[in-house]
Amino acid sequence: MSANNLLNDWWKQAVVYQIYPRSFKDVNGDGIGDIAGITEKMGYLKKLGIDAVWLSPFYPSALVDGGYDVDDYRNVDPRLGTMDDFDEMVAAAHGVDIKVIVDIVPNHTSNRHVFFQEALKAGRGSSARDRYIFREGRGKNGELPPNDWQSLFGGPAWERVPDGQWYFHIFAREQPDVNWKNPDIHEEFKKTLRFWSDHGTDGFRVDVAHGLAKDLDREPLDRLAEHYQVGGDGKNEVDSPLWDRPEVHDIYKEWRKVFNEYDPPRFAVAEAWVRPEHQHLYASPDELGQVFNFELTSALWKVGDMRRAIHDGLDAAKETKGSTTTWVMNNHDLIRSATRYGLPQYFALAKDWLLRDGKTYCENRVSGTLRARAAALMEMGLPGSVYIYQGEELGLFEVADIPWDHLEDLTAFNKFRSESDKGRDGCRVPLPWNAADLPQPAEWDKNFGTGASFGFSPAVKPDGSAADDLHLPQPLWFKDFAVDSEDEDPGSMLNFYRAALKIRAMLLTATGDYESIAELDLGPDVIAYSRPTVDKHDRWFASITNFGAKPITMPAGKILLTSSGLIAAGKLPQDSSAWILLKK
Repeated sequence: MSANNLLNDWWKQAVVYQIYPRSFKDVNGDGIGDIAGITEKMGYLKKLGIDAVWLSPFYPSALVDGGYDVDDYRNVDPRLGTMDDFDEMVAAAHGVDIKVIVDIVPNHTSNRHVFFQEALKAGRGSSARDRYIFREGRGKNGELPPNDWQSLFGGPAWERVPDGQWYFHIFAREQPDVNWKNPDIHEEFKKTLRFWSDHGTDGFRVDVAHGLAKDLDREPLDRLAEHYQVGGDGKNEVDSPLWDRPEVHDIYKEWRKVFNEYDPPRFAVAEAWVRPEHQHLYASPDELGQVFNFELTSALWKVGDMRRAIHDGLDAAKETKGSTTTWVMNNHDLIRSATRYGLPQYFALAKDWLLRDGKTYCENRVSGTLRARAAALMEMGLPGSVYIYQGEELGLFEVADIPWDHLEDLTAFNKFRSESDKGRDGCRVPLPWNAADLPQPAEWDKNFGTGASFGFSPAVKPDGSAADDLHLPQPLWFKDFAVDSEDEDPGSMLNFYRAALKIRAMLLTATGDYESIAELDLGPDVIAYSRPTVDKHDRWFASITNFGAKPITMPAGKILLTSSGLIAAGKLPQDSSAWILLKK
């Protein structure tokens, strides 16, 4: 944590650590991570040097979509704990100066939510049914869906209910989209924002923030389907009826009034997959405050791709007065970057590799690790906030070979033929904490463990019975990435992250002046930039990343940290980054 957290606008330069609660730490032996597990590891998070934690959904849920199918927005899933556990976790975080961000899912509820159950019972034309997007079907008896749209998770985007109407769902059929033209929905989510703010939450991550407002009545639905698809998102379609609609900003201006009821005001960061020139609208101080910049997540490990991603992120931030950009390389939906960078660098190849259990292309883990370390320095030296996904600091790779009958993610089972997808479970495997807690090879696959869990779960439950199997299996190679092993290794990824975040906190945090960042010309294969430090010594910090095969000579200055070490004569080798203080 840096002095930045003492500011009301701490989030502008924060290092935020994303926790996927079910896979972070289990304290009761049921094989699922819980809120108490986060509390238990608060010391680890403090030592890492982060400013905030972002918790993916922990609400009551059938777990059709990893908790993003929410039954009750103002409670804790009993499998993960209680509201008392949540309050204790917040108190523990605040006790070590760590802020807390929670995930809000406003595009859809679960089909078990009280609103949806009321809608089913109330029938056609009711005020309860108007909270969702119900339409009549096509065909002689309405037996066909309103149009041919396909959901993002596979299969039709319309589901028929017993009385013959159809409801719309962008994602799973268990995730009906709500109707944001209905005032009840507005009040429900304002009540939810106040509830978690009253329980000490400092901010919110808004799921599918660009999808709330929809325009489905401007022409017949079957005609809309001729021009627009659900998968069109907000980056490639103009005037989409589903994505990045201008009306969505009225919702967030309403939320801003709720945020400003608190001191300091709450903030939110939007998950909005929109074109860069629209990002600033979501990040406006009159709306959410910040928006995710996903440009680095889709960039290949090529100097041109990375330079373009950085420029796009910085340019988008300049358009937003009173906000900053965010830098993201991983999250719970993406193949881990150490794997992405270790595969041949071609667009969409990583997804194809994963679909085939990681057996079609060579995953060069040495190169992947080198590049992941270099990318981390390149990213963390930039102005704005940084989001780190759990396990990124350990250098974890994607677990590509989870047997299909052990997967949880519904996308692995709902998509077929050209749309086939193995899903997102490979980055959601429970974390390894203790190398000595070594599992035995599983009978169903000798590459995975059973019994012990590298310290993720205790050996026994509170009642003395044996712990349950983990909700996703761990590969035996996790032993080399366990927290306790990396903690003792000065050259580990974990200690590298700790060192980088410490330097960032001392020299860079709270300097979000995008006009002061300057590119350094060290050759076409190098990304280099400099920024003034904030330590009041009138010094300039520089980050240098070499993508080329030829080692480069760095500018004169004091070397603060390198991702892979230097070679003879102080030259920086390929796939390496360095932080230095430039000489005046």
